Amino acid sequence: MNGALPDPQALAAEMVEFGRRLSATLTAIGGAANARPGCSAKQRVWGEDKVALYRYEPRTRPAGVTPILICYALVNRPYMMDLQVDRSLIRGFLDAGLDVYLIDWGYPDGADRFNDLDDYINGYLHRCVQYLLDTHQIAGVNLLGVCQGGTFSLCYAALYPQRVKNLITMVTPVDFKTPENLLSKWVQALDLNLLVQGGNVSGDCLNGIYLSLMPFRLTQQKYVDMVQGGEDQSQLENFMRMERWIFDSPDQAAEALRQFIQWFYQENRLMNGTCTLGGQHVDLKRIIHPVLNIYASKDHLVPPSASVPLARLVGTADYTALAVEVGHIGMYVSARAQREVPAKIAAWLQTRE
Repeated sequence: MNGALPDPQALAAEMVEFGRRLSATLTAIGGAANARPGCSAKQRVWGEDKVALYRYEPRTRPAGVTPILICYALVNRPYMMDLQVDRSLIRGFLDAGLDVYLIDWGYPDGADRFNDLDDYINGYLHRCVQYLLDTHQIAGVNLLGVCQGGTFSLCYAALYPQRVKNLITMVTPVDFKTPENLLSKWVQALDLNLLVQGGNVSGDCLNGIYLSLMPFRLTQQKYVDMVQGGEDQSQLENFMRMERWIFDSPDQAAEALRQFIQWFYQENRLMNGTCTLGGQHVDLKRIIHPVLNIYASKDHLVPPSASVPLARLVGTADYTALAVEVGHIGMYVSARAQREVPAKIAAWLQTRE
């Protein structure tokens, strides 16, 4: 009947079973704690300061496509692109015969406090591109920008259109002030001088902000789901890899973070056409090479409304939008993304080679 109290004996049995599962899960976690992220062999081919450029070892016959350079975000570690064998976009690229490079921004420390966006885009990113141009004797690279790294890549492609052959953006914000953007609402009134007055901003601090956007799902429900999932070792290793990535958040160079929040979130400079970098105007209409814009239809960090406006900002007639029915993290690790994203990127590049 409606409103009836639960059976005390059934409730007690349920609690005992949950306790048993919790105990067994905690024991199994001990064996999964050393699960390491990253499953594809790679070599460090260039480096400067904290930044390293990696080239992944091929897994199959080359597809004959210009090398692809992945520009990841500063705020998390790039091994999310290669988390484990069955959750690796990079492995998917390699299996499609692509020649894959990735920029690892490293862990900034006090020496990097005054690094700004010009240092990252006109400096490190530019020299990584130059390494590929020199090594492969090519005029332009295939540039894949991911999340914040996609914003960097848009700026770079606008400043150096001749150095980019094809541009791919993935879960990349362009309009930073859409109504669905919870993170944007949070930072609008943020006192940036106060935020960075002590130097670099702690990665743990930023991670806490991200988790607070969806607190129940990201800080409570996932642990209940883990216990209810049983003691399957492979599932627990998957869980531990994800946990390691979530909390492996580098500190952020103070000046670069201040500029990024002010220029893009607070002033929306890409949409307004007012972004300058190193004394040069960042005009997205200068992007006249092919563009593939991939966004997640269920993204809470970079909602589709933040990515879709790119279509009317770039100068190319060869523009393709691809919506994937996943969330922000699902773009990297979901089964759907593994099936769809690498194959579609490889096919899109081959048709333009």
